[in-house]
Amino acid sequence: MQDVTIRTVGFPKGRITKNPRCGIMAQTGIRTKEVSWKVMDIEISGTVAYPSDSLSHPGIVLVAGSGPTDRNWCSPLLPGNNGSGKLLAEELAKAGYVTLRYDKMASGPRVKDNIGRFSGKLSMDTHRDELAGAIDSLASQENVLTDRLFAITNSEGAIHAINYQLSGKNPKLNGFIFTGAPGRSVGDVARDQLEKQLTGYPGGDKLLEIYDREVGRFLHGDPMTVEDSLPDGLKLMLRALETPSNLPFSRELWTYSVSEHIGKISEPILVIIGRKDIQVNWKEDGSILEKALSGNVNATISYPEDGNHILKHEEKPLEELTPEYVSMQYNADGVELDIEAVRIIKEWLEKWR
Repeated sequence: MQDVTIRTVGFPKGRITKNPRCGIMAQTGIRTKEVSWKVMDIEISGTVAYPSDSLSHPGIVLVAGSGPTDRNWCSPLLPGNNGSGKLLAEELAKAGYVTLRYDKMASGPRVKDNIGRFSGKLSMDTHRDELAGAIDSLASQENVLTDRLFAITNSEGAIHAINYQLSGKNPKLNGFIFTGAPGRSVGDVARDQLEKQLTGYPGGDKLLEIYDREVGRFLHGDPMTVEDSLPDGLKLMLRALETPSNLPFSRELWTYSVSEHIGKISEPILVIIGRKDIQVNWKEDGSILEKALSGNVNATISYPEDGNHILKHEEKPLEELTPEYVSMQYNADGVELDIEAVRIIKEWLEKWR
């Protein structure tokens, strides 16, 4: 499978253009400010990064991936603070966009204070409402063109952007960049990752059987039996699913398939899956999404050669990448965004801005 452009869009490369409303699209200085809104009476906080000029610009909301991933796309489960969300938001602000990134209520510095308030209430709807607040906040910025609003999502974030667009809420988004989005259901991707990790592990087949049995019980609404004899990683994975603070969202999430809904969106879409992504498979998930988007003449799919799941550059061959190595590298100091992935994003945005 090669890079696929469902519709040839003929991106200009390396040019500086002038838009009568936006001015010259060139690298510029940026400023930042904090914003907030409420969902279920819980304060959601975000950061706006914007060019330091006085012109109006398109707006971009960045939506983080799964778990306790914060506005910068960092997680307490991973070492390092060099988050791709912050890097990308500031890079695009320098290029003439107003960006907004935000902490979900289950992430960021306030999560310990919030957990008792959202436990048992977290759902697809609350994630959609978090994003709705972010879009409203972005559109309210005085230097934002409200008819040029885009979303850039990572991994699970694609689900919430799709659900927002299909909900009928306003303002509508004018285009989407989905990075690391799975074509298969979230549960199928998770099982595939586990199966690969258990390959060659003593008793791996039996552990996979236990996993399938317990997840089946979970999806049916029955309590799981997580035996102490199971490996720690597997126990943690199973227990996280039925943790009250993750429900009912985790049950809704496990069966959600981006490919079943993405084709309902008619606005321009760019899907990026790096060939060094070990969480989403660029061949398998990419081909599923290509088929799902075949009816959208403004859909483009690209597979950066050295991009990983969070758009960072990875030199090592795919076959040498292990979960242990990758998790240590995701947000490590000095690890940079993949140049090819950033170029693809900028050129796509320039086309539709």
